[in-house]
Amino acid sequence: MIAIAIDDEPKALDIVRNFADKVPFLSLKATFQDAFEALDFLQREHVDLIFLDIKMPDISGLEFLRVLSNPPLVIFTTAYAEHAVQSYDFDAIDYLLKPFAISRFLKACTKAHDVLKVRELAVMEENKRQAAGSVLVDNISDKPMSAMPESIFVKNGYEQVRVLLDDILYLEAGGNYVVFITKHQKIASRMTMNEAESLLPSDHFVRIHRSYIVAKDKIERFDRYEVYISGQVIPIGANYSHQQLMGK
Repeated sequence: MIAIAIDDEPKALDIVRNFADKVPFLSLKATFQDAFEALDFLQREHVDLIFLDIKMPDISGLEFLRVLSNPPLVIFTTAYAEHAVQSYDFDAIDYLLKPFAISRFLKACTKAHDVLKVRELAVMEENKRQAAGSVLVDNISDKPMSAMPESIFVKNGYEQVRVLLDDILYLEAGGNYVVFITKHQKIASRMTMNEAESLLPSDHFVRIHRSYIVAKDKIERFDRYEVYISGQVIPIGANYSHQQLMGK
């Protein structure tokens, strides 16, 4: 995992450099006190992860991220706890409050490494699916419905949480979050319903309301206006039809 560190304090960069040397799966390729030099570097080199200070002269870490069209994974490093809420809006992998111990540094790096592996696996699977589709396109009408993938990863705070698709009962929108209601827990993730819907196989999940997506195989009964799942009554929106639950 290739990383860089950006911080206007030399001592802070020394700590990140020292800790990074002890993480076997991490390669700290460069460090920068000037964020604009780092920006130039990112335009030329591939980077998986940025250790980014928030409060810096000329441009803050948050402003720096806004400049990037496709930013790498980010772990914020700062001495100001009040910045934690702001960093959350940028989908940071983690937030390291200075001074931090190497154990905390390693935990954050492990989170980033896990997310990177999941993304790489997703790309590989998509490439395989596209390759298979190009070969089988002539015979696709003869194929049965594709099997549902076993799980997805959902962002919960600074963590990516594995959710078994077979455990999902339904999804409910709430403000800037979508709540995944499963057999065992509720997981709130900062995303839109459209983003959540794109994560789910459409032959197993269906949107019945602007604020609800349900698992088809968890429906106990339904009528024109409501769906019943695990004792919960879920409304069918005016712009949605109960007939889609019957595959019509």
